[in-house]
Amino acid sequence: MDQQEPPALPVTFRPTRTRAVLLSVGTVMFAVITAVAVALERLSPAERVSFVLTAVLFFAVLALLSRPKIVADERGVTVVNLTRTRRLEWAEIVRVNLRPGDPWVFLDLSDGTSLPALGIQPGIARHHAIRDARALRRLAESRGTGTGDR
Repeated sequence: MDQQEPPALPVTFRPTRTRAVLLSVGTVMFAVITAVAVALERLSPAERVSFVLTAVLFFAVLALLSRPKIVADERGVTVVNLTRTRRLEWAEIVRVNLRPGDPWVFLDLSDGTSLPALGIQPGIARHHAIRDARALRRLAESRGTGTGDR
């Protein structure tokens, strides 16, 4: 395990590349679908509106997928996943896991459960995710009851 100092707080972990791709694709899709709605002369006003609403829906879904992040501060961690946000005190985090093949970090909690934290995911930026997982692990170990590899 990495023996560096934990990062300075507050710190936010998020899959930046994935977020950039999702929001870029959403913007382009919105622009193209809206342009098609305007360009097609045979469409009625209601059909044009339905095209634009569909474009808004696509963009909203991609924006939702780009939402995950983990914010660590002096008091604990806020995990923002797709539709839920959960605040954890440092003492609640027993272990930070990112095993080979995991789609994102999992936080083992003091109540015996595990919380997926989508703010660190190896997808298209594997080395960045590993670095962030190690940094979050160092923070959990230095501030809470977290332990290293068992």
